[in-house]
Amino acid sequence: MKPDPVAHPPPGPPPGAPAGPPVEWAQPLDALLSALDATADGLTSAEAAARLRRHGPNQATAHRRRPLWLDFLARFLNPLVLILLFASALSAATGNVSSFVIVGVVVLLSVGLDYIQERQAETAVDALRRTVAVRAQVLRDGKAAALPLEGLVPGDVVLLAAGDLVPADCRLLAARDLFVNQAALTGEPYPVEKRVEGGPPDPRDPGEATASLFMGTSVISGSATAVVCQTGAATTFGRLSGSLLAPPPPTAFETGVRRFGFLILRLTIFLVLFVLAVNVVFHRPWLDSLMFALALAVGLTPELLPMIVTVTLARGAIRLARRRVIVKRLASMHNVGAMDVLCTDKTGTLTEAVIQLVTVLDCRDGPDAEDSPHVLRLAYLNSRFSSGLRSPLDDAVLAHGAVDLSAWRKLDEVPFDFERRRVSILAEGPAEAGGSPLLVVKGAPEEVLRLASHWRNGLGAIVPLDPATRGRLAARLQSLGEDGYRALAVASKTLEAGRTTITRADETDLVFEGHLAFLDPPKVSAAAAIRALADAGVAIKILTGDTEPVTRHLCAQLDIPITGLLNGDELRAMGEDALRARLSQVNVFCRVTPQQKERVLLACRRTGHVVGFMGDGVNDASALHSADVGISVDSATDVAKEAAGMILLDQDLSVVREAVMEGRRTVLNVTKYVLMGSSSNFGNMFSMAGAALFLPFLPMLPVQVLLNNLLYDASEAGIPFDHVEEEALARPVHWDMRLILRFMLVLGPVSSLFDFLTFYVLLHVLHAGEALFQTGWFIESLATQVLVIFVIRTRRAPWRSRPHPLLAGLAFATAALAALLPLTPLGGVFGLVPPPSVFYLLLTGAVLAYLALVEAVKRLFFRRLLPGGRPLKPLLRV
Repeated sequence: MKPDPVAHPPPGPPPGAPAGPPVEWAQPLDALLSALDATADGLTSAEAAARLRRHGPNQATAHRRRPLWLDFLARFLNPLVLILLFASALSAATGNVSSFVIVGVVVLLSVGLDYIQERQAETAVDALRRTVAVRAQVLRDGKAAALPLEGLVPGDVVLLAAGDLVPADCRLLAARDLFVNQAALTGEPYPVEKRVEGGPPDPRDPGEATASLFMGTSVISGSATAVVCQTGAATTFGRLSGSLLAPPPPTAFETGVRRFGFLILRLTIFLVLFVLAVNVVFHRPWLDSLMFALALAVGLTPELLPMIVTVTLARGAIRLARRRVIVKRLASMHNVGAMDVLCTDKTGTLTEAVIQLVTVLDCRDGPDAEDSPHVLRLAYLNSRFSSGLRSPLDDAVLAHGAVDLSAWRKLDEVPFDFERRRVSILAEGPAEAGGSPLLVVKGAPEEVLRLASHWRNGLGAIVPLDPATRGRLAARLQSLGEDGYRALAVASKTLEAGRTTITRADETDLVFEGHLAFLDPPKVSAAAAIRALADAGVAIKILTGDTEPVTRHLCAQLDIPITGLLNGDELRAMGEDALRARLSQVNVFCRVTPQQKERVLLACRRTGHVVGFMGDGVNDASALHSADVGISVDSATDVAKEAAGMILLDQDLSVVREAVMEGRRTVLNVTKYVLMGSSSNFGNMFSMAGAALFLPFLPMLPVQVLLNNLLYDASEAGIPFDHVEEEALARPVHWDMRLILRFMLVLGPVSSLFDFLTFYVLLHVLHAGEALFQTGWFIESLATQVLVIFVIRTRRAPWRSRPHPLLAGLAFATAALAALLPLTPLGGVFGLVPPPSVFYLLLTGAVLAYLALVEAVKRLFFRRLLPGGRPLKPLLRV
C-alpha cells in the first residue's frame, strides 16, 4: 500500500507569489504552451530576462539580499547605539556639539569597520559557492545551455537525465523510461514512473500526477524534456517550504558563540545599571552619566564577535578553495574541524575508480568458462539499454568490446534501486534470437542467484538449478572476492510473445547465465591519507555495497586493519542499542543499502561523535543530509552536490585531511578573540564598578570609551589570518562553554588587578586630576587589552610562537597609537592630555608585569585543568 502523501496546499498562489491567475496544467499540451506563451524550442534570452524580472528568481524561499546601503544602515539599529546617539544629541542641544560630532564619527567608523570586513568575506564565499552551484540544461535561443537554477522562468524548456534535480514544477513534453524519486513530497519510498500521456484532472497533485514533475524531486533513471510551469515560491515545494525547507538546527559552535554573546551582554547590562545608579546616588550630572553608561555598554558588548566569526570562517573557506575544496555552508568549517569519524565508500576514494571488466564467466567450471560471448552479449544489452545513472561497471562492460545490437529493440525497463540491487531490461531481438521478448537481469550476484531457478550448462541447455550448483556458483563468487574482483551476475528469462512491459514481479524463475569480474585497483595515496587522518584523530569507517571478500582484499592491499565487520543482513537484524554497542569495534560495513548507511551515521552521532560522510551518488543524498559534515565531489550527481556542505574538486582523502586541518584552524582563531574578549571585558567590568564607587568623576569620558572600543576592534582584524601551531591541530576541536567561563573567571581578575594598580599610581604617585586620570587609564586599558593577545593566542610561551605579521602589526600599532595620541593635537579633541614622562616608564613596567602574570596564570590554569599537558587550546576539549 502506498504511504499517505503529505497534505497538499490549497490551490491558488502562495504568499509572495507573483500576481496573476495560475496556469491550468490539465489542459492539452498545445493549449498549455499557448497559455505559457512558450514553444517546445524554449524561450529567447531576451524573453527569459523579462520574465525573470517579472517572476523573480527561482528560489523556493526568498533569499533576496538587502541593498548595500540598507544593510549598512541596519547595523545602526542596535538599541545601545541608537540610545547613545540620542543622548549625545541631547548633549549637543545643551551646547556640547563637539561631543555629538565626535561620538557620531567614532560610531560610524566602528560600524563601517565591521560592515566592510564582513561584506568582503561574504562576497568571497558567495563567489566560491557559485563555482559549484547546481545547474540545469535549458533550451535558450534554440540551443541547450547549462544555467543556474535561480535563472529559470515559466515557459523555459528543460532537459533532464538520471541524477538531475527537477528545477521547478514542470509538465512533460517527452519522456523515455523516466522514473522519479518524489519521497520529499509524497513519502513514497520507491521511484515513480512518469509518462507524457494520461494524468489526473489536476496534475499539480504530486501523489497522482503522472505527466508532471515537481521541484524538490530527482530523476532516478531515464530522460525527459519538460516545460516549466511554476517557479520559486509558486511551486508545490515552495508552498510547503515552511516544513520541507526548515533551516538545519544550529551547530554546537553556533550555539556556543550565541551563548557567549548573551552572557557578556547580560553582564554588561548589569554593570551599566550599577554604574548609572552609583552616579545618580552621588548626584553626578545625569546626562554625562547616561552617556558614559551607554558608551560603556557599547564598548563592552562583543559586537565584533559576529564579524570575527564570519571573517575567520570565510578566510578558512578561501584557503580551502586554493586546495580545491569549496565550502557551501560556513557552518561546515566548524563541523569538519570537530569531525572525529569519517564514513566513506571505497570506490573512487580508496580505489582509482578506473574499473575494467577482466573476466566473463558462464556457469561452467574450468578455463572453458572464461570469456563467454553469450554472457557478455547479455550484459552489454542490459548496460546499453539501461537509462539510469550510468555506473562505472556499466561503462566497463560497454568498453570491453562492442556488441552489435542494431537488430534489438528496447521495450521496457525496471531501473536499478539499492533495495533490489539489480536492473532489468526487456528487449526484443531478431528472429534468429528467438523473436520472443527477452528479460535480462544484471545485478548483485547473490540477489540474482536467489531469483534463479535454472542455469545454462556447457551445452547451452537450460537445466534446473540444484543445491550443488548453487553452492558451486556461490563458492566462485567467494573466490572472486578473495582475489579482489568485484562481480556482477547476469540472468535471463524469455517472456510470452506480445509482452511490452515488465514489473518487479517478473524478476523470478530466472535462468542464471554467468558472472562478470571487474578490477578496480587501490588508490596509491589512500593508505597515507587514512594514516594521516588517524593521526589527526579522525577514524575511518568504510560503508560499501560490495561483498566482504572484496572489501577485505582491498583493506589488506591498503594496510587498513579491520577491527570489526558487519554486513547488511546483520545490520537488518540488529536493534539500535546493539548497533551502538558494536560501533566502537566495527570499522567496515559491507553490502549496506543507502538506508543502512544513514542508520550507521545516525548511530555514530547518537554516541557523541561528529560524523562526516563522503558520497557522490543519488543514493548518498540521505546520508549526506544526516551527517554533521556532508562531503561530495564536483563530478557528483546534482542531488548529492545539493545535499553536501563541502564539494571536493579532487576525489581524494588527502584533500579531506586538509579540510579537517583548516576547519580546526578557523575555529581556533575564533577562540582567540573569545578568550581575549571574555577575560578583558570581565576584568573591565570589575574595574568600572570599582572606579564608579570611589572616583568623584567619570573614569573615562564617553567618547574615550568609544575610541578605546574602536581601536581595540581595529587591532583584532588580524585574528582571522593568524597562525596556529601544529600541536593545537592534532585532535578534533569542540566548543566548551564551561572552559570559557573558567578562563574568564580566572584571567578577568588579573586584568582588574592591574587596572586598580594603575588607579593607585595615577591618584597617589602622579596625583592625577580628572583629565590625566582618564588619559592614563585610556592608555593602560588599551595597551593591556591589545597586547595580551600574544599570550592568549598560544599555549606555548609567547616568544616561541610567531603570530601573523598582520596581527602583530595591528596590535603594536594600536598600542603605540594609544600611547602617542595624547601627545598630538588630536588627543585634545577626545579630552586626552599629555602624561608626564614617568608615566610611560611606569606603563612599560606595568604592561610587562601584566603579560608575565597572565602567562604564569595561563600555564597554571591549563596544568590544573588539563592534567597531563594534552595538546589542547583553550576553549577546546577532546
